[in-house]
Amino acid sequence: MSTYQKIPLNILLKYYKQKHIQEALVSAATSKEIAVSYGGTGYGKRPDVLQYPQDILELVKQGATSFHCSEELWNNPLQITTGMSPGELNNIRTGWDLLLDIDCPELEYSKIAADLIIQALQYHGVKNIGIKFSGNHGFHIGIPFEAFPERVNNISTKNLFPDGPRKIAAYLQDMIKTELTKRLLSMHDIETIANKINKKKEELFINKKLDPFTILAIDTILIATRHLYRMPYSLNEKSGLASTVIKPEQILSFKKDHAKPLTIQKTFPFLEREKTLPGEATKLLVSAFDAQIEREEIIIKPIKKEFEPVLHSIPEEYFPPCIQLISKGLTDGKKRAVFILINFLRSCGWEYNAIEEYLKKWNELNPEPLREVLLLGQLRHHKANKKTILPPNCSNKAYMIDLGVCKPDGFCKKIKNPANYTIAKQRNVTRQNTKHTIKKKTEKSKKDAISDVAS
Repeated sequence: MSTYQKIPLNILLKYYKQKHIQEALVSAATSKEIAVSYGGTGYGKRPDVLQYPQDILELVKQGATSFHCSEELWNNPLQITTGMSPGELNNIRTGWDLLLDIDCPELEYSKIAADLIIQALQYHGVKNIGIKFSGNHGFHIGIPFEAFPERVNNISTKNLFPDGPRKIAAYLQDMIKTELTKRLLSMHDIETIANKINKKKEELFINKKLDPFTILAIDTILIATRHLYRMPYSLNEKSGLASTVIKPEQILSFKKDHAKPLTIQKTFPFLEREKTLPGEATKLLVSAFDAQIEREEIIIKPIKKEFEPVLHSIPEEYFPPCIQLISKGLTDGKKRAVFILINFLRSCGWEYNAIEEYLKKWNELNPEPLREVLLLGQLRHHKANKKTILPPNCSNKAYMIDLGVCKPDGFCKKIKNPANYTIAKQRNVTRQNTKHTIKKKTEKSKKDAISDVAS
């Protein structure tokens, strides 16, 4: 059996054969897709389910070391197949639990962020909040799906995955950012913080300001369809500790010793559905959606400056990695992608008829294409404004980062915007080609001169 050697086999068997541990795992598995990890290096077969307590010990005897479950709730998890379209997944999904994963190499910093997130949720009227130690460096904070309204903006809430959780996570990050920065700096100076998380001091700054989310992460990018998280009371192979459920008021006093596997005598539910008040998280969800709209308006305004026009359209070979990834088609975030592509292509000198053709071809690659009226409507709106503006900057989390297409190459470090990348990249290549041409002409002239002298 391949493990991290943190959990001896006798400890694994002794821990997972306990009835209260088995019952806690099975209870948390209801309506969830389950995956078993063998040694922490990957998952076994997917999809899978967990129905009976005795199954757990049998799986451990076969090499299982940890158990993981989906954020999504399914009518029948075994109906899930790889490659299903969002529409097909919506048909068998019955809901989703909000799951925020707070992670940092320094547990004390994770505690501060978790405490602030809990306060932010309570401010929005959410009372039934689940929290558990992740088993290593952070915490999982959860809200049962039953806390959310049935519909938002006339859309069934169960179909707002992963967009709904992403918006909530981004909204909460913005809400706690200032206070999180203050509390981190009240604990340690910047140099100490950098040393504790094994980073350079300059890596902690964005636009010359300390950004707490360079220090710790609140998982937004990984909130995706069929994303799994460690189940309550599953062991963690790296630490040898259990993913222990705790009360919100215990966060700041939590110690890793509390999660030693053979000291856990009693288990507690992570997500208490029966105690959840229907709709208690309505204010949170609506506020998150409203904030997203406001955020986009605020973020877009500063970059709505007159852009020096590019006289000739720049070929696709110079496009940055993020645009190249978008061009392959997207499952989520297609409306934002249209906004990005129109502004990007116009900034790179493309005419509107060429942009329209590009958008139509791109839309065909999307698993669920946008309606053409929406696609061309944005293009007409842009054309009517008669202004060329840059697409959102690379650091704008609501766009490239949130869409999961920010995969920087070596050249990305030199620029702040996808259009600037393309313009600079073409300019560099042109400059190099010009130098090469001049060099060849110079060499030829020298050869000709030598030939003349020789003759």
